[in-house]
Amino acid sequence: MRLLNARDLGLYVRSRRREVGLNQSEAARRAGVSRRWLSDFESGKPTAEVGLVIQLISALGLSFEVGVAPEPEIDLDAYLRAVGGPS
Repeated sequence: MRLLNARDLGLYVRSRRREVGLNQSEAARRAGVSRRWLSDFESGKPTAEVGLVIQLISALGLSFEVGVAPEPEIDLDAYLRAVGGPS
């Protein structure tokens, strides 16, 4: 799954938490964070401490995978039409 910002990650974590049947208090206790922190994080707070994010993700049975984003495909014909080049 591609997550593009803090809100996407928060929503994904919320979905996973619910999927495994945990309320916020239970998930927060397992991850070693406060319920308030978890609530803020699930709401997309962009300043969440990365170490706590990793603890939470681990507590929910998830993991991170980081890789190089694929190059976007370019429709050369559409580009040339947009800039007034030969078609």
